[in-house]
Amino acid sequence: VQCLEMTTKRKLIGRLVPCRCFRGEEEIISVLDYSHCSLQQVPKEVFNFERTLEELYLDANQIEELPKQLFNCQALRKLSIPDNDLSSLPSSIASLVNLKELDISKNGVQEFPENIKCCKCLTIIEASVNPISKLPDGFTQLLNLTQLYLNDAFLEFLPANFGRLVKLRILELRENHLKTLPKSMHKLAQLERLDLGNNEFSELPEVLDQIQNLRELWMDNNALQVLPGSIGKLKMLVYLDMSKNRIETVDPDVSGCEALEDLLLSSNMLQQLPDSIGLLKKLTTLKVDDNQLTVLPNTIGNLSLLEEFDCSCNELESLPSTVGFLHSLRTLAVDENFLPELPREIGSCKNVTVMSLRSNKLEFLPEEIGQMQKLRVLNLSDNRLKNLPFSFTKLKELAALWLSDNQSKALIPLQTEAHPETKQRVLTNYMFPQQPRGDEGRFFCAIIF
Repeated sequence: VQCLEMTTKRKLIGRLVPCRCFRGEEEIISVLDYSHCSLQQVPKEVFNFERTLEELYLDANQIEELPKQLFNCQALRKLSIPDNDLSSLPSSIASLVNLKELDISKNGVQEFPENIKCCKCLTIIEASVNPISKLPDGFTQLLNLTQLYLNDAFLEFLPANFGRLVKLRILELRENHLKTLPKSMHKLAQLERLDLGNNEFSELPEVLDQIQNLRELWMDNNALQVLPGSIGKLKMLVYLDMSKNRIETVDPDVSGCEALEDLLLSSNMLQQLPDSIGLLKKLTTLKVDDNQLTVLPNTIGNLSLLEEFDCSCNELESLPSTVGFLHSLRTLAVDENFLPELPREIGSCKNVTVMSLRSNKLEFLPEEIGQMQKLRVLNLSDNRLKNLPFSFTKLKELAALWLSDNQSKALIPLQTEAHPETKQRVLTNYMFPQQPRGDEGRFFCAIIF
């Protein structure tokens, strides 16, 4: 078997000359790659190998239609033609009975033909970034489908019998106009990843809690107001993204997601987190930034595996002392809150490498911060600090200390002085005492990582 991998049209044609080294033997070609060749049509040379061709790559050209001859290539197992100018997928595709993978993403295809159902070997379809408004009923006869990508299309609903696709493991429907899911989806027992981000859901579809094997769920950028306790039935769920909704309440029963490792609740309208959040013992990432939180539950300290915690852009006036139990924590972001001080227990977070406390009301830092000897980046800009504790001299790995938004260098020299009242040694430089900005810009959250 000879595999051709060509980068230019000239090179491609030059290597398609039939081999005559052995009389009576025909050259066998199973893979052709015409990607990025500025083609306006499928090269006729392709049809010379219609009996043996198994993979055809036509990525990133200007092809407007697929010729009928192409569908005589019945040995074809993979057809890749993303980023072209196709406006339709011809019904002749039904002839490709051995096709396993089809990629027509980034075209202008408006619909699948009904007889796509004849391609019963299809396991992967990538059709994202096409103006597809609906799926034909025949689509649900593709019973071997394991991966379906239909992101950035015009879908408003799925066929009622969509649940027939029982072998689906990955389903991505991001950026459509979906408001509900068919009840038959409870049959998708093998579904592991479901992306419904950037749609028009106002509530969590009831059928979701019946897809017991689900491991990853994206529901970001919808119009959800509640994170219901029913999601706690998803015992296998590892990743949950509910950011950029209108969620005001998190039901305590969410703690039933006992396998959850990543929980993203950024950019919602949360005023509090339930105490049961501390039962998510496997959490490694928790993001609740850009909400309306005034306090954090003490149970946050039970998240012993937590590595990244972002609660920036809230209304916090304190951190619970139990934060000191977060011994696995590596990144802590508490920007744009109203903290006047940090709990002394923060010093027990000895694995933190990046900590950002920008735009708070900090007037001093505890001496215990010197115990955080793995700190590499610390942002303290826009606070009310008059100096730094002398224990900062123990932070040998510190590579960036930000005291001002206008600071030109990541590290600046610090001098030892005696505190005018306590006479204890402190560290200072020309940027102290800090002059905080006004509060008028407090509600604009900036990401520094």
